[in-house]
Amino acid sequence: MDDHSNPNTPSLEDTEELLLSCRYGDVDDLKSFMERFGTDSVGNARDENRNTVLHMASANGHTGEFCVRENKNQDIPSITADARLVRAFAELINVLLPVVPSSLLSAQNRAGSTALHWAALNAQLGTARALVDFPGGPGADLIDIKNAAGRSPLGEAEAAGWDDGAKWMVEVMRLDDASAAPGEEEEDTEAQKEVRDADGRVAHTSLSAAEMPEGGGNLASS
Repeated sequence: MDDHSNPNTPSLEDTEELLLSCRYGDVDDLKSFMERFGTDSVGNARDENRNTVLHMASANGHTGEFCVRENKNQDIPSITADARLVRAFAELINVLLPVVPSSLLSAQNRAGSTALHWAALNAQLGTARALVDFPGGPGADLIDIKNAAGRSPLGEAEAAGWDDGAKWMVEVMRLDDASAAPGEEEEDTEAQKEVRDADGRVAHTSLSAAEMPEGGGNLASS
């Protein structure tokens, strides 16, 4: 398999199928696409709302970690029945992250949301960890990025009632702050404001579904 470019150019249909394969954890289709078109085409793939393969993979948390989260309307079911399916989901992010450019981790869609925003919206801790911890990526800085609604991934986690994820992000930010050089002047940054929000009041706003792909899943407009 060519690690980078490929003389073949994927059609719009090919790209749509790639994004769907990432949405639903189809590792075989992802690998087949890379064989045919190279990994550059994977990193360049976007839908009409500028969502990337990482957005799609983050929508359903394809890291083998699925959780049950209650909200006012419904439970999000755990997908654990088929161990083979879980292994396939775990493989998807592991295949994607090494072959896409690190800039894709912070890529924002038309609503200004990153893949981490989507992982936060859908309570996917395994995916969130993979995105933040990936070597050479933005790291904890991903938690600072705000979308068009003015919310960071931490803000989205809080708005969705995902307490475990919000606490994890706060801890990551605190550890990142603690590793800063001694004597560095503290500033009242947006990230610090988000940390205070995690312990205090958070405004809950409704989300539209305008930018989200079709096909189900617990996605909101981010």
